Amino acid sequence: MPRQARIDAPGALHHIIIRGIEKRPIFRDDLDRGNFVQRLGRILLETSTPCFAWALIPNHAHLLLRSGLVPIATVMRRLLTSYAQFFNRRYRRHGPLFQNRYKSILCEEEPYLLELVRYIHLNPLRARLVKDLDGLGSYPYSGHAVLMGKQNREWQDRDYILGLFGETQRQGRARYASFVALGANQGRRPDLVGGGLIRSLGGWSALRDVRVGGPRMKGDERILGSGDFVERVLKGAEEELAEVTRSKQQGRVWDTLVEKVMSKYGIDPKRLADGRKDRGVVRARSVLCYQAVRKLRMTARDVALKLRITPSAVSKLVSRGEQLIPEGNG
Repeated sequence: MPRQARIDAPGALHHIIIRGIEKRPIFRDDLDRGNFVQRLGRILLETSTPCFAWALIPNHAHLLLRSGLVPIATVMRRLLTSYAQFFNRRYRRHGPLFQNRYKSILCEEEPYLLELVRYIHLNPLRARLVKDLDGLGSYPYSGHAVLMGKQNREWQDRDYILGLFGETQRQGRARYASFVALGANQGRRPDLVGGGLIRSLGGWSALRDVRVGGPRMKGDERILGSGDFVERVLKGAEEELAEVTRSKQQGRVWDTLVEKVMSKYGIDPKRLADGRKDRGVVRARSVLCYQAVRKLRMTARDVALKLRITPSAVSKLVSRGEQLIPEGNG
């Protein structure tokens, strides 16, 4: 059976699960963990990708990310490829490090965001890497220590999560700690790590009740949420795929897109990558980046190479182009 395509959209919440091949360790010591965290932080900052929770276990890792301007697939490809290269060099090994593709579950924010934050941050306790909640609060390879004020990771969105628990950081931290403590004895939560209708509803019994007395609901293993949420996500994914297909059929490849955008702004295409700050050139370049990344599904890196700028600069131009697109999409 062919693999299903990733589902993504700006603002989407993703529970990412990375596992070592054959359940082997992907982190053997603190040097490995520190290297992974450093790479993760740099890439999240460069791509403006919010991170709400994360935890490293010897043979797997969990991340809770929100899609920004750069697709989650691009973020993860950069992270996993570069880390695998580091790991293989260090241990003089060859071959894949990770088990198949990482698992990405697109989640409905309400009611799953806080449940996922708690579940992910309790992983080191369930794996017995720490003895108790006090130890978890100081464990440096989980986002829990950041929310508890024991670690500082500028790339983790601490304020957003604590703000959901209280009006002040102190109040939010205290309520968050109580929330985590209440879930400390829950054990594994299959309903949070699989996606699909069965898990979204809470198990087979809940699914049976719905099928007996309720309306038919849509399910998909790539999505964790209500039937309505699954329907909306799948419809959006289908529409996006159709738009990409139409774009390709219309011949909107890079050169054609450049000609179209620059012609609209009355600018010679040769000026596109000349580095000048001319207002018209900047506006045209912003619209071009937006169209290339969002419509043609080019990566920020590929666009950056063509324009001779950095991927982070492309991300900023995409954001600016999104504001201009009603004007520039003519």
